[in-house]
Amino acid sequence: MLGIIYAIVAGIAMSLQGVFNTNVSDKIGMWHTNVIVQAIALICSAIALFFTKDGGFAGLRDVNKLYLFGGVLGAVITFTVMKGIGSLGATFAIAIILISQISAAAAIDAFGLFGAEKLSFGLAQIGGLILMIGGIVLFKWKF
Repeated sequence: MLGIIYAIVAGIAMSLQGVFNTNVSDKIGMWHTNVIVQAIALICSAIALFFTKDGGFAGLRDVNKLYLFGGVLGAVITFTVMKGIGSLGATFAIAIILISQISAAAAIDAFGLFGAEKLSFGLAQIGGLILMIGGIVLFKWKF
């Protein structure tokens, strides 16, 4: 149950962040916004680290170096979400983002990529993705 709550909060936060960042970028520019967003995230993470003290940096030597690319992906995500929302509007852009996320996650699970446990991905899941894509088409359809 807690995982569902975290996922809901993440979805709401990502939508709000995308809109907020797009509005800031209209005033100061895309990459200036990205730097500010990432700097604020670093400060918030450092504060959380101070209070939780979970894990340790010594474990970095055991981490697959590919996974450290996540920091680069953070900058890419912030940039592309702002551009997508700026071009398409929040609802349409985030709907496409969701389909892309689910498709990527499905591939990761289906093939057990990046150390993920390999999970079954069958016709029901493919049908669900097709229905979601159909929902986006219907949402944008002009009657």
